[in-house]
Amino acid sequence: MPVLFARNYGALSVNVMNPQIVPKLLPKKDLTNVFLISAVVGSAFYIYGRPHLRDIQNSKRGVYAVLGATLFSMGSVLAWALIKSALPKDNSLLATVAGLGAGAVIVKVATDYIQDVDKLKK
Repeated sequence: MPVLFARNYGALSVNVMNPQIVPKLLPKKDLTNVFLISAVVGSAFYIYGRPHLRDIQNSKRGVYAVLGATLFSMGSVLAWALIKSALPKDNSLLATVAGLGAGAVIVKVATDYIQDVDKLKK
């Protein structure tokens, strides 16, 4: 996965799990949409270029890539929100670590899945 995507996906995770930390690190108050859009764009480019989609018409491939990227990113946000609701409210470090860990697992499973689908296209 592209490095910029991974960085912004991680920032999105931290922003969802511990929203108080981002304003302390960056001057803008709410960068959720910036992180979300960049995560969608980065993962869409990743999906678009996969071998299993190479024979698909470009416009259709683009729609598939945007759909997959949006479902991936919004599904991650939903997973983080569910995890956050199960954690103690007063432990922001635990929430941050849980979010980053869950994000790493989601990315690993998703990339393994896409690579396995690519292997079917031979």
